[in-house]
Amino acid sequence: MLAQLHIENIAVIESADMAFEGRFNVLTGETGAGKSIVVDAIGAILGRRTSRDLIRTGARSACVEALFRDLPELTWFEENAVRPDENGELLLRREIQADGRNLCRANGQLLTVAQLKALGDHLIDIHGQHDGQQLLDPACHLSYLDGFGGLDQGPLAEFQAAYEAVTALKREIASLQMDESEKARRLDSLQYQIDELERAELKEGERETLTRRRDLLRNAEKLLSAAAGAHAALSGDEDSAGAVDLLERAGDALSAGARMSEELSALADQAAELRYAAQDLAERVRDLQDQLDMEPGELDEVETRLEQLYRLSKKYGPTTADMLAYLDRCRQELDQIQFSADALAELEKKLAQALETARCKGQALSAQRRTAARELEGRIQGELAALDMPKVRFQVSLTPKEGELGMDATGMDEVCFLMSANLGEDLKPIHKIASGGELSRIMLALKNVLAENEDVSTLIFDEVDAGVSGRAAQKVGEKLAQVSRHKQVLCVTHLPQLAAMADTHFSVEKGERGGRTYTEVTALDPEQRRQEVARLTSGARVTPATLAGAGELLEAAEAYKKGLDK
Repeated sequence: MLAQLHIENIAVIESADMAFEGRFNVLTGETGAGKSIVVDAIGAILGRRTSRDLIRTGARSACVEALFRDLPELTWFEENAVRPDENGELLLRREIQADGRNLCRANGQLLTVAQLKALGDHLIDIHGQHDGQQLLDPACHLSYLDGFGGLDQGPLAEFQAAYEAVTALKREIASLQMDESEKARRLDSLQYQIDELERAELKEGERETLTRRRDLLRNAEKLLSAAAGAHAALSGDEDSAGAVDLLERAGDALSAGARMSEELSALADQAAELRYAAQDLAERVRDLQDQLDMEPGELDEVETRLEQLYRLSKKYGPTTADMLAYLDRCRQELDQIQFSADALAELEKKLAQALETARCKGQALSAQRRTAARELEGRIQGELAALDMPKVRFQVSLTPKEGELGMDATGMDEVCFLMSANLGEDLKPIHKIASGGELSRIMLALKNVLAENEDVSTLIFDEVDAGVSGRAAQKVGEKLAQVSRHKQVLCVTHLPQLAAMADTHFSVEKGERGGRTYTEVTALDPEQRRQEVARLTSGARVTPATLAGAGELLEAAEAYKKGLDK
């Protein structure tokens, strides 16, 4: 449950601290005082989308901290290597900075906003005024039903896997299906490309080798002249000896006196080493001369081949590996088209099997939905009776899905919530006949029923009492008190009947100080509660009579809650 909340520099709230109890907590205050800002702050600490516009004017950052106790065992803790402390407490902190960055922590450990949201979904369920609009949208009814029946994991996931197999096969079949003229054009195009690439006889590394050879041949004359001069200097010619012969003579001369002088012996060895090095250099120069000895027209042939490879690379890929890969793809597609009739027949057979599997899974899912629908109807009917709507009839309508396959990724059913508001009237789609007050109570009933199947231990209701008053408001307050006996409830309200039923009551007030607007949140003592309930009943003019009425309302609420606790 949410035990404590600290808000700093959020909108008009400079600083506020709230300690919540485990049962029914209420926030009241004038319109525009900042009650919903508290709910927005809680949404921020749960990882919901927020904006730097939320930061109080003049502040560099905003901060929300929330302390949770009595947490359930969640797989999120293992997956994210975060655990409650030794006291079983978890402190969440989110700082919103002026540059739009967010710093999130759980017990001091850094989290991403996505991690925080994944955790927040398990901690608190916020029901706002817009949820009534979701109830009007038939597209949401299916997810409500699946959530109630616990079908949104196993049965639905099994069907969706089978349905995805169907759609994958249909995509594959569509890719093979084409008319005969289109097929002929594609076959001609593929055959041309395959022939062109095969004639080229591509080889890995050929372009690099040819590029080096071309550069060599382009400068062959100058290189040959340089190599010839070097070779003559090293090996000599008819008119003069080269360096190799001269070094050999020097070595022989030194060797003649080597026996008489160690110094001459060392010099003779050095001369021999120089001669061997000169011989090696001469051989390498001769090899270079052989490489430069080109056939007539070789340079033209090399440049022609390089031009061919360049032209192919512009069409089929920048490298030889890319062009060869393209050739393989063309061959595969050609085979696929040429043998498409056989392939299509095989795929059609697989599709029929996949459709049968998906239909079986879909029918099983539909049967479970019908069972869940009857149970949900009964549960909602009971909740509505407790909310002073005993004559309202509620029904979950399941009809077969239309379309070629009679199914989509959600299953084989169209789901719509129907209701009849008055005795003797036909059931009609809820979005066509429900009033604001009816929607509020139906949504409350639905939330209560769905919450029983969830691990979330805290429910927040943000002004969901729109259009509700009098006896209906009393019933809504009693229902929330009942829910708060097994779930923590936080309610933002304008109704005195709900405020009186609270176990902990906070007042949100807005004022001015030093030319700035400030909102303060105060936990009310019994007398302050009586004053606030009287204000909610009669407005700004609180009289002894309204105070007495507020006292009676509070006493009646306490008596009702004691009955719940027996």
